[in-house]
Amino acid sequence: MVLKGQFLERPTLIPVGSHVLDSVSHRGARGPLLLVLPPRPEDGGGMDHVVGAELAFAVSAAGHPTLRFNYRGVGASQGKRGQGKALVEDARAALELARDNSPDGQVAVASISGSVEVGLALLEEPDVRGLFAISPTRFDPGDRRVSALAGEASVEPWLRAASAMLDQLTVVGGASHTFQRGLPQVGKAVVEWLAKL
Repeated sequence: MVLKGQFLERPTLIPVGSHVLDSVSHRGARGPLLLVLPPRPEDGGGMDHVVGAELAFAVSAAGHPTLRFNYRGVGASQGKRGQGKALVEDARAALELARDNSPDGQVAVASISGSVEVGLALLEEPDVRGLFAISPTRFDPGDRRVSALAGEASVEPWLRAASAMLDQLTVVGGASHTFQRGLPQVGKAVVEWLAKL
């Protein structure tokens, strides 16, 4: 039994080709839905990544639905692990389900680490409102729909030098790319970003 105000994620299956991806979702009444892209399989990522779990908790507490998933071959997701286009295919299948479950049909995407490449590919899709890249491996400030967040100890020199995107970058003081410090600030930043979309 779930009491009012408790955090409950529901197991959800995402069909992609002949396989099924393992995912969890949380309901919410406010749009857009947040689709969380875990770190890439080659980076050891999965939907249970601490940053992904924090995002789901913070965003659902603010009333937005969420969807997190494992890429093929990770956790209980079927199939062989892929790279590049295969990851984008998995994310597009998750996006389709996300659109169907969003209260307003709109989806925002949060990517963790190297999944920023997948998130940038999803920006081409209709109904994707924006991308929030956490500890991105690259960042192009030319697209105003993209925001980024990094730990102070891990802000890449090329991020520091990109003064044109300072309004698109949040730096969490005292944190590294693992966010052993400052993890709640990551969730707070994404909730504030969603409110502006």
